[in-house]
Amino acid sequence: MKKYGLVFYVSLAVSLLFLGFGAVFPKKLEYFSNTFLSFIYDKLGWLFLLTVFILLVFCVFIAFSRFGKVKLGQDADVPEYNRVTWIAMLFSAGIGISLVFWGVAEPVSYYVNPPFGEGSTQESAENAMQFVYLHWGVSAWAVYAFVGACLAYFQFRKRLPATMSSAFYPVIGDRIYGPIGKTINIIVVLSVVVGISTSLGFGVLQINSGMAYQWDLVNNTTMQMVIIGVVTLIYLWSASTGIQRGIKYLSNTNIILAFILLLSIFALGPTQQIMKIFFQGMGDYANNFLNMSFRTNPYGDGSWIANWTLFYFGWWIAWAPLVGSFVARISKGRTLKEFMMGALFIPVLCSFFWFAVLGGSALDLIQNQGYTALATTVTNDVTVALFDFISYFPLSGVISIVGMVLIFTFFITSADSAMFVLGMMSENGNQNPKNFTKLTWGIIVGLVSAILIVTGGLAGLQSALVAMGVPLAILLLSMCYGFYKGLQQDSQIKSHSKRAGKKNVG
Repeated sequence: MKKYGLVFYVSLAVSLLFLGFGAVFPKKLEYFSNTFLSFIYDKLGWLFLLTVFILLVFCVFIAFSRFGKVKLGQDADVPEYNRVTWIAMLFSAGIGISLVFWGVAEPVSYYVNPPFGEGSTQESAENAMQFVYLHWGVSAWAVYAFVGACLAYFQFRKRLPATMSSAFYPVIGDRIYGPIGKTINIIVVLSVVVGISTSLGFGVLQINSGMAYQWDLVNNTTMQMVIIGVVTLIYLWSASTGIQRGIKYLSNTNIILAFILLLSIFALGPTQQIMKIFFQGMGDYANNFLNMSFRTNPYGDGSWIANWTLFYFGWWIAWAPLVGSFVARISKGRTLKEFMMGALFIPVLCSFFWFAVLGGSALDLIQNQGYTALATTVTNDVTVALFDFISYFPLSGVISIVGMVLIFTFFITSADSAMFVLGMMSENGNQNPKNFTKLTWGIIVGLVSAILIVTGGLAGLQSALVAMGVPLAILLLSMCYGFYKGLQQDSQIKSHSKRAGKKNVG
């Protein structure tokens, strides 16, 4: 196996071209990103909705069909990590940092500016929670779970390279090693670079806002570049320690810190109200799931759907190769049913409770207790939402520090996972990539994050991420057929072996 190949060099060249263009023509990059984003929403938004729903149905079908007993590995393989550590790593690599960023900001934003009806009312508060659950519920995790299960199946059961192109083996055979397969892997590598760069950008903006809020430090591009530099050095060091040490320990640390933050707000906040919001939100979400999942608002301007639902669904699709590849790597030895149950439902319940505690408490402060200044703060600057929200609670200084550390550890873990995935794909599926490869991509990711922040801020980050969702949506839909065909072939081989065994016995 060659250590490097076309995928590494082409992906690296495109990333460097992007960096150069952004550095020389920042305004043109911002204009292009925003124009392309508008085109996607207007013309192809339905593709995101359809893709996410199909993947959800496929995951549920696989889990509860005869294929659910299929092991992601050989029949004698056992899981490499215990269930708690596995879920912690899955959660940290998936949406951990995003939950911290949007936990308060998103429900309050929907409350003030709802998808329909009048804002800042009881009705808009109820609608806010069910749409939050839509964006962070089973639809999001189904995308991750599908890619993770698909890649783990072909890597560990079929013993194919740890690349996205392997999922197409039942359809195109050995051509996964040729131009078609390499093109697929190049698209995936670029999506991972943009995806993790976007996550890093979100985290940097929030950390800078938190530092400015807590300690009156400057909140500007220069400070954000300093933060990117420091964080990049930290995750480069962490990534070099490998998956068994750095990522595993950081993931467990993330869960502990997240639990401390969650328990603090739950205990100090409106505990009974939080539980009511949690169950009410789940009920409304279940009752209106199909309607919300396919809502495109064809008779209106559709701006709310575009800015939120389509953005999120495009986000999950663009992030799927990163999270799916990492989850596949840590899921060897689990059955498809166990995998789907763990990857779909446990993280969803955790996400729902997270939003009920943070977002629900924020809505209670605004709607029931009259602290409308919080809504104004969130509307003006979503990056400071978490820290302003915490200021309404006792021990706010300590809790804010926990929140800030949690942001650091979450996106260092996400960056570590991304370096690992990029390394695997750059080295033709090597499941233990060299440090040099991981560090190279780590530097590129830090530079791309810096360019995106300088050129377009939060809007530029969103545009770049969602743009990658279009080709990936087509790839994921195609993977459904390849995965199903592979499972069918596996089932036929097993049936044939059983019949042959019975004949031999007879």
